[in-house]
Amino acid sequence: MERCTMSLKLKIFTGVLGLVLLTALGASAASGPVYEAPQAYYLALGDSIAYGFQPAKARAGLPPSRFNTGYVDVFAARLRTIAPKLRVVNYACPGESTKTFIHGGCPGRGDVRGLHDAYKGAQLEAALAFLRAHRGQVSPITLTLWGNDVFELFAPACKGDLVCIRSHSSGGLARFASRLASIVGRLSAAAPQAEIILTGAWNFDVEHLAQTDPLFRSVDATIARVAAGKARVARMYPVFDPAGSPASKRARICALTFICSKGDPHPTDAGYRAMAAAFLAASGYTHHS
Repeated sequence: MERCTMSLKLKIFTGVLGLVLLTALGASAASGPVYEAPQAYYLALGDSIAYGFQPAKARAGLPPSRFNTGYVDVFAARLRTIAPKLRVVNYACPGESTKTFIHGGCPGRGDVRGLHDAYKGAQLEAALAFLRAHRGQVSPITLTLWGNDVFELFAPACKGDLVCIRSHSSGGLARFASRLASIVGRLSAAAPQAEIILTGAWNFDVEHLAQTDPLFRSVDATIARVAAGKARVARMYPVFDPAGSPASKRARICALTFICSKGDPHPTDAGYRAMAAAFLAASGYTHHS
């Protein structure tokens, strides 16, 4: 998620989102590909969540190596109990959406002092090039892409007009699904034996949890539908939005992200650890270690 414009986007987003209720899309749980043990490389892809972004570290101008408490880092540490020599290649770029992931132009490169692993052009092409150069040596592949796409679901050109927003929301979900399916399909074709794990969506709008939940569940269901048969999904709703009272849900989100303390939806260290546990559960590694 892009840091510089996140606060403004979030204000606009929450302002109009309370007026819009979408019916969650039906989806069955993805079984994923046949289990494949960790290989020589773990390829991490996606946006600022995959980067391990935290606002205080960015403001301090810390180098990429200091963004080392993200879910990728924690998940990799757990995987090294199975594959001690596992190497992480993290191409995640803050601000990345499915659109920029495919076409290039990630808007958040300037929000941090560089990427964890540098490359030129679009992240998808960099990932495919890495997979071609290391055939059969990459597993798992994790992908976090949805946060920046959510804002596009409500057609910025509508400028808050409810009728316009309603007419564009279903189209936004369809475009997101199409782009994500293309990404997953190409990664799966390039690494057919790799464990590909997508990050599920969750609701970070603590001020309008009930009103906005249908949208986020629709995004989450879309991710599950795209993943079916090709990838697994690390479910984040149980992590950030577990069943319970509105007060308990708000407390949970406030504890696991900076949304309440700093107006920033990125996870705290505790949030990233909880995400890593969800990835481990989704991967199947716990049943084969």
